[in-house]
Amino acid sequence: MPDAVLASPAAMSLRRARSTRFARSRLLAMVAMYAVLTVMACIILVPLLATVLGGFKTIGDLRVNPVGLPSTWRWDNYLDILGSARYWGMLGNSMLIAGLTAALTLTAGSMAAFTFAHVRFFGRELLLNYFLLGLMFPAATAVLPLFIQIRDFGLLDTYWGVILPESAFGLAMSILLFRDFFRAVPHDLFEAAFIDGCGYIRFFFFMTLPLSRPILATVGIFSFVRSWNNYLLPLIMLDTEAKYPWPLGIMVYQGEYTTEWQLVLAFVTLTILPAVLVFFAAQRYIISGLTAGAIKG
Repeated sequence: MPDAVLASPAAMSLRRARSTRFARSRLLAMVAMYAVLTVMACIILVPLLATVLGGFKTIGDLRVNPVGLPSTWRWDNYLDILGSARYWGMLGNSMLIAGLTAALTLTAGSMAAFTFAHVRFFGRELLLNYFLLGLMFPAATAVLPLFIQIRDFGLLDTYWGVILPESAFGLAMSILLFRDFFRAVPHDLFEAAFIDGCGYIRFFFFMTLPLSRPILATVGIFSFVRSWNNYLLPLIMLDTEAKYPWPLGIMVYQGEYTTEWQLVLAFVTLTILPAVLVFFAAQRYIISGLTAGAIKG
């Protein structure tokens, strides 16, 4: 009898109607999602595209047509910057500062997170919460005491005066991401390694790190890009123009070419390009690293 009811024309019609309503609602949800994503992509990409195209224009063309294609493509705007020693010097400074900041953040953050994830000791949670308090305070709130401390260490107007604070400010987020990932490593693997005589240090270097390439890439890229775009700390700590990274270089370049905005836009495009390329090259590692510890924490 129940099979006859389920097979009746009325029941089949009801199921088809429900299926049609579900398909329509799913289609509307997808259309709405893609519409929102398209709007967000335009908000992000249009200013970037306008910056890139503005570097190919003359100042007159830029004032008349700030967003559209150039009437005449001025490749010399980019070529002149690429041929200048100042650009490569500032790019090298940014690479050095951002690279060492990412390396220090990865080293200190991964070691601390491994300790918090696997080593039990008195006050572990209290110390972890102390580190994570760094997520609540922006770097601007610590500018004055940080400047005094760096001055007392004799690191003013040095690369290390920028690298060490940037690494410290990135430590809280790196510990949080690393700890969740390390806790997701199978506990059976940890126990088997210890039975075979593998201590904490060997397990960290030879077992944990090889399995942690996604989160290493995630934290490394975030640290690199954050340091690459940092303006406040280099402004406070550096006095010599030869040591300026690219955010300060734009300030100097804009001061010299105040009315020639097409050159400033070309300079901005060439300086943000390395960070964008690095980010897109490691995008899949970033996504897998952020989602790896989501299930098992």
